[in-house]
Amino acid sequence: MEFRSLMVPAAETSARIVRGVPADRLDAPTPCPGWDVRALVNHMTYWAGPAATAARKEQPPAGVDEGHDFTADGDWAALYTERARAMAEAWTDPAAWEGSTSLTGNPQGMPAPVIGGMMLGECVLHGWDLAVATGQDTAVIPGDLVAAAYEQLQPTAEMGRQYKAFGERVEVPESAPLLDRLLGLSGRDPYWKP
Repeated sequence: MEFRSLMVPAAETSARIVRGVPADRLDAPTPCPGWDVRALVNHMTYWAGPAATAARKEQPPAGVDEGHDFTADGDWAALYTERARAMAEAWTDPAAWEGSTSLTGNPQGMPAPVIGGMMLGECVLHGWDLAVATGQDTAVIPGDLVAAAYEQLQPTAEMGRQYKAFGERVEVPESAPLLDRLLGLSGRDPYWKP
């Protein structure tokens, strides 16, 4: 599957969901253990910056650290939209998917397609997390993005569990919709409610 062509739609989808987050729901729980909506928005906003520089094989941007509260800085939804768009556009370059790169500046890095695929998956999975946490319709996540995220996650899910990026797999029937199977593979309960 051609992930490169799906990066902009993935970022637009997650940005649409972030823009739909009511400010009074920032303290609401999410499917991500220990993270409320604010923490999840901050996580997404922060990592969009290093993901853009990783696509260009540059060092991560200096400035705020991962613990920064972007939601205290004014129009955080617009900021996420801007950063997600820049990240996605950087990953549309075919050269972004070649060789190795790093989100953290680690010289060893990882294969660029793994990192690009991770960022596509982040848009889909965290978009779902925010949507269910704030009462938005998850049907806004297009099927082609779900299929791409599933394809990307299958070979990397166990590595993600080793690094504590995902919880234990949630068993979901093979007959379930692909989105539910993607969520289960990533350690999420497809039926989670706030």
